[in-house]
Amino acid sequence: MLGVCGGGWHWYATHAQLVDLWLMSQPSDKKANQYGVTPQSTDFNDWYNEIVLKADLADYSPVRGAMVVKPYGWALWENIQKILDGQFKATNHEALAFPMFIPMSFLQKEAQHVEGFAPELAVVTHAGGELLEEPLVVRPTSETIIGHCWAKWLKSYRDLPFLHYQWGSVVRWELRPRLFLRTTEFYWHEGHTAHSSHTEAVEETLRLLEIYRSFARDYAAMPVIAGRKTDSERFAGAVDTYSIEAMMGDGKALQAGTSHYLGQNFAKAFEVKFQDENQKEAFAHTTSWAISTRIIGGIIMTHGDDKGLVMPPRLAPIQVVIVPIYRKENQDQMLEAARVLGTELKALGVRVKIDERDGLTNGAKYNYWELRGVPYRIELGPRDLEAGNVVLASRLGGEKEILARGEAIAGLPGKLEAFQNALLEKAETFRNSRIKTADTWDEFVDLIEQGFFVRAFHCGEVESEKKIKELTKATTRNIPMDSEGDLGAAEEGVCVHTGKPAAYGKRIIFARAY
Repeated sequence: MLGVCGGGWHWYATHAQLVDLWLMSQPSDKKANQYGVTPQSTDFNDWYNEIVLKADLADYSPVRGAMVVKPYGWALWENIQKILDGQFKATNHEALAFPMFIPMSFLQKEAQHVEGFAPELAVVTHAGGELLEEPLVVRPTSETIIGHCWAKWLKSYRDLPFLHYQWGSVVRWELRPRLFLRTTEFYWHEGHTAHSSHTEAVEETLRLLEIYRSFARDYAAMPVIAGRKTDSERFAGAVDTYSIEAMMGDGKALQAGTSHYLGQNFAKAFEVKFQDENQKEAFAHTTSWAISTRIIGGIIMTHGDDKGLVMPPRLAPIQVVIVPIYRKENQDQMLEAARVLGTELKALGVRVKIDERDGLTNGAKYNYWELRGVPYRIELGPRDLEAGNVVLASRLGGEKEILARGEAIAGLPGKLEAFQNALLEKAETFRNSRIKTADTWDEFVDLIEQGFFVRAFHCGEVESEKKIKELTKATTRNIPMDSEGDLGAAEEGVCVHTGKPAAYGKRIIFARAY
């Protein structure tokens, strides 16, 4: 029997039924547009939920708050995995696997950790038809069981550093689940490293933060703010937590990745110690870090529009879709021409899909692939084939151009790069226009209500942060790093809420968040 802390069980209809029922229940001003989607300006949350379902990224599970990731969504996640996995291996990290069941006593060894995760735990109390002597927690994160194993493996400073990570899923019982953003079970990697010194561990923490920052920017075309969390927002059991914070299309923040310096907290709890160079016993300094399938939600909300998804080409499962245009009498000829074109593009490293579905209008096919955010569409008709041309349509802006076939093939890799860069520039322009500075409480409240990221001084008091959240629904996102330019510039001032001297030596970022 699976005992669960919080929540219950709900059964769901298919995603198509849910969307249809939802549409029928809406007032006329909330009906879907010509693309079958509620416009962002009408209701951003409804737009997001519909996009996830209609674009076939995910579906609901019969288990409350869990999700089924469909092939298109999983292909996107696989591309994210491949890139990050390569970067981890390039920095000498080693992959391994730990079990998903953790003895309850392990979590209780680190007081802050168990307190932080207690409301979210799923607990196994029975197995094999019998009551277990000790309950097992379904893994919410793996610091504790990894610490237990490290204590057996670590003997000498010569064994360090341990640079480990694993891909898998974890369970945290969410009260308000949303597909990709907050689900009871979600997929991620979790990195865990152990070091002989504080300095080395902090360097590792920041190294991974930079890998995440550059991944978000260079692959997801998602500009983020890298910085340290305030004390009240740090990971349970950590000394310092760092995050990358992204701005979504509605102005809300999304924590897209985290990297934690755990100090010696878990090492002391689990006896992760070694003999140092002077033959003295010392505890290791540890880190942990993660990016999850939540970043897929971030990609959707950063780049999507009223037509649907807009996929960053470097991550897109399909970079180019070819739509052959034909009648019954020339169907075989046009399909074969499309296949030859697809083979030539694949030889250049382009991820290609040929839409060979019968019984659909060309317009229906165009809308289908626009909804799924494919960066480029090639339309190939009999006249194009005869003239040696193709029609190329961009998902970013919708422009069409007629190109010579050879020119289109040779130019597509460059066009995909230009698309990627344009997507990042668009996201950066939007983000920068939505970050404002506040020096008074009235300014702060007004800007938060308008949906801005707000730079403001804060005294660092936990009770003040709680009160700000209560009054405005805004939370501290992070304290920007020096490398964030003007956002991370050193400044002195007084707290926007209490009027007391500001902590941190710079302004911090506040926003409403997912």
